[in-house]
Amino acid sequence: MTVEPSPGMLSGLHIERLRVRLAGLPARPADPLHAGYTPAAVLVPLVLGGAEPTLLLTRRTAHLHDHPGQIAFPGGRVDAGDVSPEATALREAEEEIGLAPGCVELIGRLPEYAITATGFRVTPVVGLVHAPLALRLDSFEVAEAFQPPLSFLLDPANRRRGRIEHQGVVREFWAMPWQGYDIWGATAGMIVSLAELVLEG
Repeated sequence: MTVEPSPGMLSGLHIERLRVRLAGLPARPADPLHAGYTPAAVLVPLVLGGAEPTLLLTRRTAHLHDHPGQIAFPGGRVDAGDVSPEATALREAEEEIGLAPGCVELIGRLPEYAITATGFRVTPVVGLVHAPLALRLDSFEVAEAFQPPLSFLLDPANRRRGRIEHQGVVREFWAMPWQGYDIWGATAGMIVSLAELVLEG
């Protein structure tokens, strides 16, 4: 059974169910096709305490080498000093948008996501944060931060499939445009993974 998205989707009951489902996700063996990819991690921040739950996203600046101008979660490649994907996600979120690690309650990981075009292997780390947020954007990396309603992002009616050709190979991707923001690719794919966990009965 699939639950209908609603503004109150992340009630206390739903949060606990999400915690349980994230904890119960089986560990997937690393795909040998992606063994040489650069490990990275992103924070998937669910924002609670406002009029309705939202998801915190960023738009990357246009001059960056990797994914310029694209909509993304705060995150980046794993540094030598990072002890876990969680450490990477929290460090990057603090560097990019000024989100203090102590303000984030980590509740689990989504399945790893491989970005073939740029060769990254990304671990999405889900965290709860509470409004209002006092963000401080790194102007070199982040053009802006915004918060689409979670109910919009979770609704299957608001997503579509697209196709792109890269090095002669045609690949499909998810897209969910919202108020002029083109949310697509890896970011949209991670949101779909989150939606599957939240919405399944």
